[in-house]
Amino acid sequence: MSDVLLAKLLLGPGLVVAASLAGRRWGSALAGVLVSVPIVLGPILLIVTIEQGEAFGADAATSSLLAMLALAVFTVVFERAGRTLRWELTTLAGWAAFVVIALLVSRAETAPVVALVVAICAFAAAIAVTPPPPAPGERTTPPPWWDLPARALATAVLILALTGAADGLGPELAGALAPFPVATTVVAAFVLAQDGSAPATDMLRGFMRGIYGTIAFCFLTAVLIEPLGTAAAFAIGFAGSIAVAAALLAVRRSGA
Repeated sequence: MSDVLLAKLLLGPGLVVAASLAGRRWGSALAGVLVSVPIVLGPILLIVTIEQGEAFGADAATSSLLAMLALAVFTVVFERAGRTLRWELTTLAGWAAFVVIALLVSRAETAPVVALVVAICAFAAAIAVTPPPPAPGERTTPPPWWDLPARALATAVLILALTGAADGLGPELAGALAPFPVATTVVAAFVLAQDGSAPATDMLRGFMRGIYGTIAFCFLTAVLIEPLGTAAAFAIGFAGSIAVAAALLAVRRSGA
């Protein structure tokens, strides 16, 4: 299990660094799409499935799918708060919104198909109430030398905290907390602090559009863990996530 945690600690910060570099080169929206992939969520669900069994893992994946509602609320609250508040208060407001909604949905028992519909509708609504920002200006001051190491360190700390909090929880609560916006928070907070609210909004809109890959991952693992086993379900889930993310990138590049 230490190997899984080590991989997560390497992949999570690596994703944030890669997304940050891509955002500087091709725009904040692409950074948002990249941080939406389930590199943090996936290993958390895998750990609880291996430790607690496949029935537990299936329930946790369903709870994670339903908790996409909390993640959608986080993005909307963060985007709105970021227009007027400093990044610290904006982050706290977004986190508070996520935790409150996640705790509420953790009490609900629902089928994966119902959770899927809720997740899709939640992010469709989030996109609808978050209009595109004015075209952000080009960065005039290069980021400090410590920018990328700080982002990687912040991501690792959040992953350790989230993994520790998930230990000993039931499947519903563990699953509801698994989508906690680790990479999203780090990238969005740094963008907001350094570049302002318009690029942060652009990044979050990219995240909202890219998250459908993670929604596909949660649904596929939830319905496939018990009939196919852990390895096959997670492999198919990750493949489905990548396929959806690739399709979204292709649509974005085509200008559709």
